Amino acid sequence: MEKIKDLLMQHPFFKGLPKERLDLLAGCGSNIHFKKGECIFKMGEESNHFYIVRKGRVSLEMDGAQHGPIRVQTIEEGDILGWSWLIPPHKWSFTAFAVEDVNVTALDGQCLRRKCEEDHDLGYELLKRFSAVLAKRLEWTRMQLLDVYGANA
Repeated sequence: MEKIKDLLMQHPFFKGLPKERLDLLAGCGSNIHFKKGECIFKMGEESNHFYIVRKGRVSLEMDGAQHGPIRVQTIEEGDILGWSWLIPPHKWSFTAFAVEDVNVTALDGQCLRRKCEEDHDLGYELLKRFSAVLAKRLEWTRMQLLDVYGANA
């Protein structure tokens, strides 16, 4: 099994982080497998992880009231899954299901928040990187909602 630090070093999200910071992050990591159809997290529940999808696809969904569940986005290999661990109140904004068998590297949000409090430069660096993920995710969500509800909704 690959070491967490090696997996982080290879991922573009962590590019440019000093090795000592990667060591800190790797100390919060583990490798997890989700089976096809398994719920990874549910909207509104406490968020204490983020994931790097190494293999497989994940569906991000939200409740569309009378329209039923709406698939907002499909997260694929190489993508970051989850930003809610970073921003209070630390609740998931979507529900995630494994579309197929999924392998992820999970980073524990409580562990990371502690390390960010101890090292504000690390916290700022992660916040900048997650802000880019968040902005992209919100734009995709907006586009999906326009497709579902129409531009006049």
